Amino acid sequence: MRERGSRLARGWEEGFGRGPGRLLAAAGGGYRGLLGAREWLYRRGVLKSRAVGCPVISIGNLTVGGTGKTPAVEVAVQTLTVLGHRPAVVSRGYGRRSRGIQVVADTASIRLDAEEAGDEPFLLARRLPGVPVLVGGNRYQTAQRAVERFGVSAIVLDDAFQHRTLTKDLEVVMARASNPWGNGRLLPAGPLREPLTALARAGLVVATGAATLGEATAVVETVERVAPGIPVLTALAVPAECWEAGRMRPVDLSELSGARVLAFAGIAAPAAFALTLKTSGVVVAQLVPFPDHHWYAAEALASLDRRADELRADGLITTEKDWVRLRKLSLPRRPLWVLAIRLVLTSGEAVWQAAFKRACSSD
Repeated sequence: MRERGSRLARGWEEGFGRGPGRLLAAAGGGYRGLLGAREWLYRRGVLKSRAVGCPVISIGNLTVGGTGKTPAVEVAVQTLTVLGHRPAVVSRGYGRRSRGIQVVADTASIRLDAEEAGDEPFLLARRLPGVPVLVGGNRYQTAQRAVERFGVSAIVLDDAFQHRTLTKDLEVVMARASNPWGNGRLLPAGPLREPLTALARAGLVVATGAATLGEATAVVETVERVAPGIPVLTALAVPAECWEAGRMRPVDLSELSGARVLAFAGIAAPAAFALTLKTSGVVVAQLVPFPDHHWYAAEALASLDRRADELRADGLITTEKDWVRLRKLSLPRRPLWVLAIRLVLTSGEAVWQAAFKRACSSD
């Protein structure tokens, strides 16, 4: 299963052979037709977006996974708080075991575990104490519940660029600075969830993994071509905190400089995690990737521990998102370090602030 997923991911990035490419392109044509029909229905007013009476900020992307949406939600919440708002986070809660609308966290505490909330909403609840986090398949109803129950004055939607039932005051689209659109094809032939022309709906496009616009030329050129006038910003994921999971002991990342580690990650872009470690001076003996949102079993951790032994690694290291999905298991006998990251805007901070102010004043 892991090998099949990696082949698909490589095809999305680099393209498929002629046979598989034709089959997937045919399926992509059907998907494009469905998207076109939905767009037509919204333009004709058959399908309508509804407002909840407060500013709504959407953080989303145009491709499948790996663009930094979750840390961007955190930045959006912090921006709204500074502007004097009481925000809530609304998410679908991908992979959760619960159903219907659920309160993951209220203003006092986290109320659901990661299994019932979904790994990313649980992670956001942990990183944003005091901020209500709700999950639900219907974003309008879930946002309405947040306003009615908690009296919030702003909503931040997680992964909602393709969600149209709720009126949004600002669409923030996240994109990787490097190879942002993969092979440029729609699902399932490529990673695009919508055609590139959908970028015209965005208010801001943020290219992650870039310190300057010069490092995000693929994103800049695409936006200039299909959505001229939409601002492009850049951002980097930087280490926020690190801890040793066995004792929940904070560790300065500089303490791991020169350490030889086995890194593993079940995220959309595990290579980016390895790069963050290497730029911090950590020696990555091997990177073991797992599928995005992968829930770990005890045997998987035991196998990783054995591999670390073979590599003579000083310990294992993983992401905060992965730790959420393995923290109840018996940990390996050698140290397991957890690295959390945060998103830092490297260009366009003033543009970001101005867009949020406009979105809040439009209410």
